[in-house]
Amino acid sequence: MGMQIGIVGKPNVGKSTFFNAATDAHAEIANYPFTTIDANHGVMYVRKPCPCKEFKVTCTPHNSKCTSGTRFVPIEAIDVAGLVPDACKGRGLGNKFLDDLRQAHALIHIVDASGSTDEEGNPCEPGKYDPLKDVEFLEKEINYWLMGIIKKSWESVAKRCKLEGKKIDRMLAEKLTGLGIREEHIHTAIRKLNLDADSPLKWTDDELLNLSDFVRKISKPMLIAFNKCDVASDELMGKVDVLRKKGYIVVPTSSEAELALNNASKKGFIDYKPGSNDFKMLNEDSLSDKQKKALGYIKDHVLQKYSSTGIQKCIEESVRMLDLIVVYPVEDETHLTDKEGRILPDAHFMPRGSNAKDLAYKVHTDLGDHFIRAVDVRTHRVIGADHELKDGDVIRIVSDA
Repeated sequence: MGMQIGIVGKPNVGKSTFFNAATDAHAEIANYPFTTIDANHGVMYVRKPCPCKEFKVTCTPHNSKCTSGTRFVPIEAIDVAGLVPDACKGRGLGNKFLDDLRQAHALIHIVDASGSTDEEGNPCEPGKYDPLKDVEFLEKEINYWLMGIIKKSWESVAKRCKLEGKKIDRMLAEKLTGLGIREEHIHTAIRKLNLDADSPLKWTDDELLNLSDFVRKISKPMLIAFNKCDVASDELMGKVDVLRKKGYIVVPTSSEAELALNNASKKGFIDYKPGSNDFKMLNEDSLSDKQKKALGYIKDHVLQKYSSTGIQKCIEESVRMLDLIVVYPVEDETHLTDKEGRILPDAHFMPRGSNAKDLAYKVHTDLGDHFIRAVDVRTHRVIGADHELKDGDVIRIVSDA
């Protein structure tokens, strides 16, 4: 399974609008809780320099797209069911939310910066609700959910560790493996929190909650999209600094502005590229006064004020949080093609530290099973299975498959 980024948040904060703006998928957008019941899957794209310019070739991308030397590399997004308080106790679509969450490697938490939705996701007077409460609440829900999983049959697990001389971090990793939580995550948490690894039976509920919190932060890093930034008061936008001082990555966003710009671009009214701080009018005469006014509003209150709608920045910061690199596999190192003759066809995200054999498996299981060697196309050097890949590498894999 590839890397997946979960789009999370309570109802009515613009989560589905963000998902639509960030992907080509279409989620139902409506102003009432529980619109999103099934997790919608879509594809978001991250901008990376395409090697086509450096190699002076015209690429023919297969799994991604290239615009003027910028490769848009795909990463999967999951639009997770809206969360309400006490989801960890099964309230609302709580269990559905948490099940969707299992699949995500990182989270983009959409928060209504304008404070116009209460804790249940119902509309309220703008500024009446403190958006910082949403950040605390989401973390609390995930922590209690994780703690619930850890506490299931906790005594028997802890006793087995003592009787069989097994390590508690290994036993916990087995319990949490379906959540993308690895043994080293738990080992780090136990060490940093000074928990007694030899006597897990003595751990208190508070210590288990702290462990859950620590493991969540490592295994599911979270970015905060401070959405509806164009209608939020200056006082509420000041909370961005409060969150950043606490160590959060916060991006002011306007999902509605991005969606409007994408639509205008598709219709040929403007030239706009995701992540840009401006757009160019193409067909001004065919726009109504209302459309011109809306585009003017976006330019003044979003693009000039915040230097972008923030959507593309959220996607790219998520990939940075996950510490991913992009690698371009080819079959013919001279022509940079695959067996179909496509030039620089695929771009794959890989965790930093991945090696040539990991890439072979990413392309195809048979390629990994029958791996012989690989070639770094830039240097023409033959590299072995355990050669660590770098961001932007172009690699030929040789196998007897």
